[in-house]
Amino acid sequence: MNSDQALPIAQGALSLRGVTKGYRLYQKKWGRAAEWLGLGNHHHMHWVLNGIDLDLAPGEALGVVGENGAGKSTLLKLITGVSRPTAGHINVGGKISALLELGIGFNADFTGRQNAAHALRLSGVADEQLSGLLVDVESFSDLGEYFDYPVRTYSSGMQCRLGFAAATAVRPDILIVDEALAVGDVFFQQRCYDRISAFREQGSTLLFVSHSAQAVFALCDRAVLLSEGRVVIDGAPRAVIDLYNAQVVAKSAAHGVTIQSLPSDDAASAAGSGHTEGDLPATVGSYSAGSARLDGVAVLQAGEPAAAVLADRPITVRARVVFLEAVADPHVGVQVRNVRGEVLYQAQTHGLGHKLGDAAAHEVLEVDFTFIAPLMPGDYTLTVGVAAGGKPGGAVERSLFRHQDIASFSLIRPPDDDFWDGIVNLRPQVAVRRMAESENGG
Repeated sequence: MNSDQALPIAQGALSLRGVTKGYRLYQKKWGRAAEWLGLGNHHHMHWVLNGIDLDLAPGEALGVVGENGAGKSTLLKLITGVSRPTAGHINVGGKISALLELGIGFNADFTGRQNAAHALRLSGVADEQLSGLLVDVESFSDLGEYFDYPVRTYSSGMQCRLGFAAATAVRPDILIVDEALAVGDVFFQQRCYDRISAFREQGSTLLFVSHSAQAVFALCDRAVLLSEGRVVIDGAPRAVIDLYNAQVVAKSAAHGVTIQSLPSDDAASAAGSGHTEGDLPATVGSYSAGSARLDGVAVLQAGEPAAAVLADRPITVRARVVFLEAVADPHVGVQVRNVRGEVLYQAQTHGLGHKLGDAAAHEVLEVDFTFIAPLMPGDYTLTVGVAAGGKPGGAVERSLFRHQDIASFSLIRPPDDDFWDGIVNLRPQVAVRRMAESENGG
């Protein structure tokens, strides 16, 4: 795993230089045997990873996203030493704990306690530490009496609980998680996130692979997008997730889609100068299929443009769309995100029950979305999209345009607002009843 040419690095740090992984593919079943016998070359190389350069500082949390086949799992196998790179060097500072497939390697006839003890010994835990750590595993997994039952009697969720508890009983220098938190109930997932967050606070480095944007936002302060074995973008999670989503749309689109993929710093600079490339905005992950463009977006309150708006008062987002060609059954959508890029709300006219009617070439539509934002005071961004073809259930057939973070607004708490904290104001109705002790069954 650690190259003999690599220099020592800090505890919890990770460094990859030119990491490449290829596999020999043989067209004929006898091709490998023919090569062993010296009968020429009968294979071609399939490159899963190609020239990956990556650095993680101690305590950093990196999310890795990408479509299936992008090379994510292969990258983790190389870092953990399960596989070796074809070329390049990997340097790991300290102890790694990897959660690749929770429960894999358990002996079905052993109890949960026996399997946990075996896993801890394999990770280097001394016998004198074992009993105390098993208490932690038993408590965290919350398996009750099943902790002393054979694993073959466990459900997949119970195996997940045991696997995570055993793998994280000792804080690692580097924690690697590959979609392992996608199973288990919501309470278990919350405990997992809490433990990972506690590890980070204590200095552990996190490498997290997930298809869940919300999980990446919650756990990571940086992300990379892998595509065809290469790093496409390395930056803030919101830019990486936006570009990933745009690539998914482009792959499924019947017509060509142009994606804005400037790195974050370049995009911010271009946005500040008002520069766009063709009809594309200068925000990473925006895209256009060429059928429509956005002519402007305004945030209004009390009928006037506003950069800062009062909570608990109606806000209007006005989107002006120009159709470059005739589009049947078009729809306009809006998305509200917080400063981390998490989606707080999104909807489009079809899903809201509004039919706009067919649009002619060069026609302009102005659509207003008026709402009261029951959100915590802070800064929010608006993303606007255009789609065509409403489907049953509120979905749309194809996306024509998406302009990421086209506008923003600051939400201010009104002077007469109730005090509350969190993300969304639920506006509870409070009812109080007084009872004598005897009425309460005391």
